[in-house]
Amino acid sequence: MPVRNRIMPIQQRLNEPLANSQAASAPSANIDESLKPLFPGRTFISNVLEVVDSKNTMTGKMTGKYLQRAIMAGILVATFFTAFFSIVGQFSAAPTNPGLILVGRVIGAFTFGWALVLIYYTNSELLTSNMMVITIGSYHRKISWLDSLRILTLCLLGNLIGVLIVATILRFSTIISGSTLTQMLAAASTKTGYVLNGWSGVTDLLVRAIFCNFCINIAMLMVYNGKLTNDFTKCTIMVVAVFVFSFCGFEHSIADSALFLILGLHGLVNVRLAIAVVFVAMLGNFIGGGILIGLNFATMNDERRYSASPKNVDATLTSTQ
Repeated sequence: MPVRNRIMPIQQRLNEPLANSQAASAPSANIDESLKPLFPGRTFISNVLEVVDSKNTMTGKMTGKYLQRAIMAGILVATFFTAFFSIVGQFSAAPTNPGLILVGRVIGAFTFGWALVLIYYTNSELLTSNMMVITIGSYHRKISWLDSLRILTLCLLGNLIGVLIVATILRFSTIISGSTLTQMLAAASTKTGYVLNGWSGVTDLLVRAIFCNFCINIAMLMVYNGKLTNDFTKCTIMVVAVFVFSFCGFEHSIADSALFLILGLHGLVNVRLAIAVVFVAMLGNFIGGGILIGLNFATMNDERRYSASPKNVDATLTSTQ
């Protein structure tokens, strides 16, 4: 059989789930255009559902390729988070000028913000932004909750592998030393301190994680909503979002994993406390990205119940006048 004839059935099988799901549940295919002002997030939801289709196809039939994308995201997060601590450490090494510490945090947070930009433009897979995407896809029944769990699990696995790769490489260098190591140890102590402080500390950690992923996914919402056609604006929004959570000390589960794995390979981490911190941060990240952004905007822009009858459309328009 010619090679071309063998390739075509594979392409058809990969494209079938995407084509079928788009035809079955496009959120606005049968909606009166007069409702468009009432549901300004129509483009956002449509774009997210297309992304969900591709993730579902890749994790189901191209698992290795998907893991590679998730690994790259982990590598980027770990690398730029290390750069953050290195920058802060260098500026903190001058105790005679305390103002330099603030400058270091600003520059470090700005630098770390570019990790999200690179993840987006390299089509890498980050767990925290997937929380929003998967929640919207599940709400609109593009994918089952079991498929959602598979996507998130594979993404988490890939992110952790990527982080571990960076941590292992760093173990054989002197990068994690001096002021950089000092800043990392201080950050790890603060994070584990939340857990050691009991419920009040855990709640503090949870709230910080909620705000962290709220920042990330409000930026991704702006990127997906179709209103931004300028790459510079997209980059600015993503950098600012990460800058806010980084500068304010919000908690990102994958970044925290990077910190603990880097220090862990140096024998400087309490494993149980580190796992507890990452678990709470992950829960908070899901609330901030999956619930406050994902579920909130999915329900806010759900047009389906207005498509069944023209009377519903008329009643809706009348009530808004």
